[in-house]
Amino acid sequence: MLYAICFMNNVSIKKIQEGVFLDKKILVRADFNIALEDGKIKEKFKLEVCKKTVDHLSAQSGSKIALISHLGRPAAVKTLAGNAEGKKNPEFSLEQIKDELEIILERKIVFVNDCVGSEVSKALDALNVGEIILLENVRFYEGEEKNDSEFAKKLAENFDVFVNDAFSVCHRDQASVTGITAYVEGYAGLRLQEEIKNLSRVIHEPESPATAIIGGAKIETKLPLIKRFEKKYAHILVGGKIANEAVDQKIVFSSKVVLPLDFAKDRLDIGPKTINRFKEIIAQSKVIVWNGPMGKFEEQPYDIGTRAILEAIVESDAFTLIGGGESVQVLEENNLFDKISFVSTGGGAMLEYLSGNLMPGVEALRIKKQ
Repeated sequence: MLYAICFMNNVSIKKIQEGVFLDKKILVRADFNIALEDGKIKEKFKLEVCKKTVDHLSAQSGSKIALISHLGRPAAVKTLAGNAEGKKNPEFSLEQIKDELEIILERKIVFVNDCVGSEVSKALDALNVGEIILLENVRFYEGEEKNDSEFAKKLAENFDVFVNDAFSVCHRDQASVTGITAYVEGYAGLRLQEEIKNLSRVIHEPESPATAIIGGAKIETKLPLIKRFEKKYAHILVGGKIANEAVDQKIVFSSKVVLPLDFAKDRLDIGPKTINRFKEIIAQSKVIVWNGPMGKFEEQPYDIGTRAILEAIVESDAFTLIGGGESVQVLEENNLFDKISFVSTGGGAMLEYLSGNLMPGVEALRIKKQ
């Protein structure tokens, strides 16, 4: 797939290092779609990874930055006018992350109860040096997921520049990811560039022997990835619900694919023989990519397999890359981020990218040939 190779090598997208943002109003697409419980933040990783891009843009004199994201799947408001007060479910409001984001970014955050219109314009005009705007959940408008051109134009009208720093939504063709680039120049943020660089490393020319560990659910979404890994990887270790599905459906793989030798009770985790076999393979690997837990890890004792595999990955000397919400959650719970070579923010996006599929959010940032 020539197209995929072209942008995966990160040579044809516009990067913020190449732009001049003096006195510019900049809209940064971040991904703050994080787990919240009673308004309390359960994961901070996605909040932390945008700091490099924010710092880079803030260093340019006169720049004014607004962050935009989605959170969950709220009921969308049809109208583009006004704040649609009373129709926005506070359960999905990004105002809940304001205080924590302020601590992480080390800057005062000004929350705006909308993402389009005059309220955004007024906030930008009133913004003081060192302050950053956090806009309301973009999915409160139905035009976001529909990639409505009118809504995309409204998102762009208050800004001079658009920066995409949210790799995890780049597989979506949505207004705040792709549609907006029709109305304002778009650049790739530093985090987005890091994602492309590291994912390209493990899929194109991985050091041998390379091992992929694939877990979680929905085997139909994982099969293309397994097939891709079979081309260059020595082993593909399969666990989680997809291992059950593969066994039940009698799916035939090459000898590189290692299915569980045994399961725990109720087949909700891989068994001890499988754990030992997987650990042996991991110890010999030079590159390891992991996406998806080995079982129902959120419920004991079905977390044994996932934690054993994580321990083996941490102890290995390999270049390690982990992605997917559940896998990242395990890392955060155990304070192991610094033990992994690269942690991807992408779940579905990571799968799409590694499978070689089109990434609309990256395509929108490609440098157009004259």
